[in-house]
Amino acid sequence: MPDKSVEEIIRRAMQEGKFDDLPGKGKPLQLDQNPHEDPEWQAAHYILKAGGFSLPWIESLNEIETNLLNARRTLSQAWKWHQGDNGDQIDPHLLETEWERSVDTFLEQVESINKKIRSFNLEVPNIRFQLPLINASQEIERITGSPQS
Repeated sequence: MPDKSVEEIIRRAMQEGKFDDLPGKGKPLQLDQNPHEDPEWQAAHYILKAGGFSLPWIESLNEIETNLLNARRTLSQAWKWHQGDNGDQIDPHLLETEWERSVDTFLEQVESINKKIRSFNLEVPNIRFQLPLINASQEIERITGSPQS
């Protein structure tokens, strides 16, 4: 028998109707199941998930993302206030002092977030879930549009 490509075999089986009576036909795929999960733990993981619980490293990821989002938002608001049309209403020295304070606070927040990322990277079950550390200078540059020294 000559070698047939997989695509040809599948096409021929489809034409012959061999896939017409598969279980689950017409129903959504269950993509929330982990094919690498230990079958002995599937029931336990299902119960935890249904109860609103998740794995500790996923909770850590959510905390990191929330903290980073809040830090970015706060710094962005400070930058908008710093650049705003304040005219003669606010002392320029005060504006600069407040911006520097906001940057210092942001740098402390990034340092804390990076500590959490380091811990997170030790918790995750696979290297593909690891997160890169946050580069504070790049974050500030993204918000201000100018390089930071």
